[in-house]
Amino acid sequence: MEQRNETYTKVMKIAQTALMAALCFVSFTFLQIKIPMPGGDATSLHIGNAFCVLAALILGGWYGGIAGAIGMGLADIMDPVYITVAPKTFVLKLCIGLIVGLVAHRIAKINESTDKKYVFRWSLIASVAGLGFNVIADPLVGFFYNQYVMGQPQQMAEVLAKWSTATTFVNAVVSVVLVGVLYNALRPVLMKLGMIHTCKVKTAQTGI
Repeated sequence: MEQRNETYTKVMKIAQTALMAALCFVSFTFLQIKIPMPGGDATSLHIGNAFCVLAALILGGWYGGIAGAIGMGLADIMDPVYITVAPKTFVLKLCIGLIVGLVAHRIAKINESTDKKYVFRWSLIASVAGLGFNVIADPLVGFFYNQYVMGQPQQMAEVLAKWSTATTFVNAVVSVVLVGVLYNALRPVLMKLGMIHTCKVKTAQTGI
């Protein structure tokens, strides 16, 4: 019986991961504002990262990171402008999920609390940690990737990195707000559906 429950839980997590990957793909592909750059490159305003973070808060770091990596990576592959940066996207989105999962589940253990204020606070902190990493890493990794892997001139790579920093920051701010609203609104529903399990209540958490 216990083994059957574990199998069911794993299957459900895989299905949820696929769903979140699809949301990452759709939100990036169809809800982005693309900003063309010199040399045929582009940067964009989008909310794809929000669903990567949301997946990590709901499913944990690994599953959330994989959802973001697959969803956003496929979105890049399907776009002729972004296809060359798909490997970079895969790695960075995986890292976002892992960082959010580390903060939310390993450090704060939000699934062990029913204190709404505590969960809200730490879901925001985890979102800021994951997306803050992306604000720094995306343009930095992109600069070296474009210059040394794609062979772009240094000046062009620098211009793209500067624009990427600006758009990534805007994306991060919007995504943190969106995740804060969505996760904390969906959490009670997901708990009732058995998609989030609270292990125990930590009474001391309200003072943190």
